[in-house]
Amino acid sequence: MTSMHTVDVAGDRAYRISIGPDLLHDGRLLTGPMRGRHALLVSDEHVAPLYAQQVADALQQARPELVIDRYVLPPGEHEKTLARFTECLDSLARLGATRDATVFALGGGVVGDLAGFAAACWMRGIDVVQLPTTLLAMVDSSVGGKTAVDLPAGKNLVGAFHPPCAVIADTSTLRSLPARELRAGLAEVVKYGAIFDVTFLGWLERNTDALVAGQGDVLAEAIARSCRYKAEVVARDPFERGDRALLNFGHTFGHAIETEQGYAGATGDGLNHGEAVAVGMVLAANLSAALGIAAPEDAQRLRTLLERLGLPTALPPGLDPAALLARMRLDKKADARGLRFILWHGAGEAHIAAGVEDAAVLSVLGPA
Repeated sequence: MTSMHTVDVAGDRAYRISIGPDLLHDGRLLTGPMRGRHALLVSDEHVAPLYAQQVADALQQARPELVIDRYVLPPGEHEKTLARFTECLDSLARLGATRDATVFALGGGVVGDLAGFAAACWMRGIDVVQLPTTLLAMVDSSVGGKTAVDLPAGKNLVGAFHPPCAVIADTSTLRSLPARELRAGLAEVVKYGAIFDVTFLGWLERNTDALVAGQGDVLAEAIARSCRYKAEVVARDPFERGDRALLNFGHTFGHAIETEQGYAGATGDGLNHGEAVAVGMVLAANLSAALGIAAPEDAQRLRTLLERLGLPTALPPGLDPAALLARMRLDKKADARGLRFILWHGAGEAHIAAGVEDAAVLSVLGPA
């Protein structure tokens, strides 16, 4: 049986990440961060039928006086909109949520981002507990307090920094995760080795088969290690004014791909977030090699690992490099000097590169 791991995120608004099986049944753990008696459970139409009732029951059994309501949105990145955000706020209004209410975000990154943003805005900020049910959300989006919704112009352009008061990652939920979504989460796990720790990259290479098979103890270890890396950088840089930006390795390319494809990953007509990040990391490694700051062999090592995990590593056909470049100019990491990318000197040695020339970017995207 997999034991529970805990990771503490330091800072002005410190909180604990709990990782382990069957945590959604633990009413004491779920209600521990709560200050008031109102709880809004936010989920989507895929996850809610699986877990919403057991979470509501666990909350009610631990604290019978709670007033609990739900907001369930359709699944998919294309639903992470201002319209759905407004619906979530309307649910808080119907609940009569007070300043000490708690939002529980039960689902993947879309739910976590949208619910977290609603919590950030309701009465200028109420508590949110992240209950991630995908590997990608467990290792990335649920930790750090970045909340947002998308616009047609770009991904995550409207949002706020709003740290959770707890993250509770029930690894049992990964058993119901489609294989494609598990692989997508592994892309974000690989990212931590790529930017911070070549030793972790080696551990991933040795455990590829177990990770793809969803072996519980190996996945729990990968989640805990990933969360520790993120917790360390978030504590140093909570508002992404410095090296927290390193966590965006592959994301400038990846977000451009997602936006240009119309966030079609949920329907199978495009790459989902993790897949786009996998491609983006390879492109960032190739760009590093093209600029002469990293060896091409490092990019090949990364590509090989991602392919062994069943992830795409090449730009999907039919995407216009010039259109992708235009998307990148609206990316949150761009500044007055132009495009900024997270590049590397090799595995485990990422850095922020400002003012990257368009021609260099286009050279790795291919001909228009």
